[in-house]
Order: sequence, then C-alpha cells, then structure tokens
Amino acid sequence: MNNLDKDKKSSAILYIHGKGGSAKEAEHYNSLFPSCDVIGMDYRTFTPWETGKEIEEEVKTLKNKYREVILIANSIGAFFSMNTNINDKISHAYFISPIVNMEKLISDMMGWANVTEADLQERGIIHTDFGEELSWDYLCYVKSNPIKWSVPTDILYGSEDHLTDISTIEEFTEKHKASLTIMQGGEHWFHTDEQMKFLDKWIQGKI
Repeated sequence: MNNLDKDKKSSAILYIHGKGGSAKEAEHYNSLFPSCDVIGMDYRTFTPWETGKEIEEEVKTLKNKYREVILIANSIGAFFSMNTNINDKISHAYFISPIVNMEKLISDMMGWANVTEADLQERGIIHTDFGEELSWDYLCYVKSNPIKWSVPTDILYGSEDHLTDISTIEEFTEKHKASLTIMQGGEHWFHTDEQMKFLDKWIQGKI
C-alpha cells in the first residue's frame, strides 16, 4: 500500500438506481455492507453519453477518498454504468436486472410500437403508447458504442424479466465472464418481500 492509500478510507459502495428509482434506495444496502460507506447517486441526465459521464465523475471522486469502490447498479443504471471509463476504478460490481443489450431492447420496443428504423430516423423522437420514448440519436449511439466491460461482476436476474430475455443475459454473462443467479418467478423490478429476501441472500453469498 502506498502512502496515498494510507490516507484513504477502506471501501465505498456506489448504488446506481434504475428508471423511476432514487438514491434513497441505497439505504437498503447499509445492513449488507456494515463496514462500508454506502452512497446512492441521483443522476440528472438520462442518456448513456451524459449519465455515463456523471457516473464516471462520481467514481473518480470516490476513488480519491476510498481504497476500493464497489458498484451496485439496477436495470438501466447498470447500462449507464457500463457506458463509462471506470473499468480500472471499480473492484467489483453487482448488477440487478441489468439492461445488457440496449440495441435489442430498443428494437423490441420499436416492434411493440410498430415503428420502423425509417420512421424513427425521419421523426427523430417517437412517444409510444406504453410510455417509452424512442430516439434516433439514442439508437445511433448504442449502435456505435458497444459495451466494453471488464469489471468482475455478479448478476441477479428474474426469470420473468420482461425487458431482457434469458438468452440475452446468458450471452452477456458468458462474454464478460460474469456470474449469473436466476430467481425463478422473479420480475425485472425486485421489490416484493420475497424478491428482496432473495436479493439479500444473493449478495450475502457473494461477499
């Protein structure tokens, strides 16, 4: 350990929420990591090129204070986290229902909305009946910026996840040498008592 590291605290847990979530959700992890400082981040932007930069800045700040930064990211929070340059700054990551193939998800949503790429290119932004916004710029970014992720990662996935199918999560897991735990009957949003107990046991078994 060098002299600079001696002045740092031990470990920080950085929690990145999913869509509609908040930094307050990080409080759930205090009891799971009692010896660590748990920090929840409320990002202000909602595109991978902007939110990724926000997350990167937060990680840099934490690395100046702590010897180790561990990431917990939920849903699109995991996708945003992987659109950063933090591979060398995160010691470990826990992903809960991560979005691991945004291009496929956008394509799926376009199919649900009966929208073609030509339609989206022409209109730029299309608001769907199911509450999602389709963006041509977003799709172009995703196509041009494939995920490059090398952090040791554990993934928790629900078998009833309606946004990411099992083959997509398994493909990502194999490609990035991550571990995968599947909760049978689990949903994309882990929120029921049963689901949260499963999540807690999953993390406790990985620590």
